[in-house]
Amino acid sequence: MPHYAIAVNLNLCTGCMSCEVACKQENDVPLGVYWNRVQRFMQGDAYPDFKQFWLPTMCQQCQEAPCVEVCPVGASYRDGDDNTVLIDEDKCIGCQACISACPYGVRTYVEDTNKVVKCELCHQLTTQGDKPACVKNCPAGCRFYGDADDPDSDFSKAIANADADSVHQFPDSGNKPTSAYILSDRIGDWPYEG
Repeated sequence: MPHYAIAVNLNLCTGCMSCEVACKQENDVPLGVYWNRVQRFMQGDAYPDFKQFWLPTMCQQCQEAPCVEVCPVGASYRDGDDNTVLIDEDKCIGCQACISACPYGVRTYVEDTNKVVKCELCHQLTTQGDKPACVKNCPAGCRFYGDADDPDSDFSKAIANADADSVHQFPDSGNKPTSAYILSDRIGDWPYEG
């Protein structure tokens, strides 16, 4: 079964926030809620020892997704066709167990609707053969979507073309995150233990 995710080349990311805007527009994400959040990292005190980079964070599409495991009503689930971690908002009871279970803080509770929401890789687009809005609208071309298990996917090619020491993932606490980041040490130092 495929395992879709996004790889982001942080060496190319300019921090323009186009991915945030595209995500909000495509998915009608309310103000104050983020499915994709770009964080700025500044390292060092002054030039030439100063480094700065931007890190977009979204659902990491974990292979062993704890959010799916803890949901008491099955609202957090995997799509049977493409394995994407999704939320059925009609089933969601707003208990926020999935928020507590997510090690990356990429789920948000929306008080107005009493629902939890998150990045779903623009499932409404990808099931039609399109790319997620954040990938399509990145002017720097630093986002790559595809099946992590397919060596011919854009995701896999981006990882394969990067120096192995530059490929990073968020810390794995048994959940096996799939999303990946490319960051060379000349641009910045990966801020998380792997």
